[in-house]
Amino acid sequence: MYYEVHGSGRPLVLLHGGLGSGEMFAPLLDTLTAHRTVVLPDLQGHGRTADVDRPLDIRTMADDVAALIGHLGLERPDVAGYSLGGGVALLTAIRHPEKVRRLVSASAGIRRGATYPEILAQQGQVSGAAAEFMKETPMYELYQRVAPRPEDFPRLLDKIGAAMAEDFDFTEEVRGLQVPALVVGADADLVPPAHFVEVFGLLDGGARDGGWTGEGRPKGGHALAILPGLTHYDLFRSPLFAAVTLAFTDRED
Repeated sequence: MYYEVHGSGRPLVLLHGGLGSGEMFAPLLDTLTAHRTVVLPDLQGHGRTADVDRPLDIRTMADDVAALIGHLGLERPDVAGYSLGGGVALLTAIRHPEKVRRLVSASAGIRRGATYPEILAQQGQVSGAAAEFMKETPMYELYQRVAPRPEDFPRLLDKIGAAMAEDFDFTEEVRGLQVPALVVGADADLVPPAHFVEVFGLLDGGARDGGWTGEGRPKGGHALAILPGLTHYDLFRSPLFAAVTLAFTDRED
């Protein structure tokens, strides 16, 4: 598993989106590393991490992240992720709560059915057969430039297409989340803003007035941020994403 470490300070493991790599956070890196150590892994089959003989599944990728945390000897780092990485970050906190201090999950729905139908239709067309049509895209350029086996790009598309076709619903797992979580979404994301509000509701959010001193805020220390003027495709490089991630993870337990 390839990873890079930048900066110094309290560790933040930052997980990229599908068909990307840790490089996609380059516009935010100076801001994030001003007082944090940022660990940028490349998830299974992405970037400089070679694929292995198993499906792409956010649960097993979450186990990879937990193993990396142990390998680096990190003491309960904060874990943040966007899109695919947001789902992996969430499952890391669900499956390995003892290894995560605070969680930021951005642009990641917890139910497949929450995604807009037209997006599900587009996702249904992702397969290795689309590799030829993607040769002019930034995702293909990145993969060809850094992947250990550039010829595996169609295989990665096949696996991502299969993963997106699988139904999922992590409602009950989210309801039992033991790690303070910030739920982040763009106001024009792959799912409606109401879905992020729904996730926040599962975490005791939005149930009552917060109170003058915050005594009515969610019991687990959870928070919600809907970022204005953004979409699923530019949230990961927005200074707003960096700002809310730092504001939430800079809080003391």
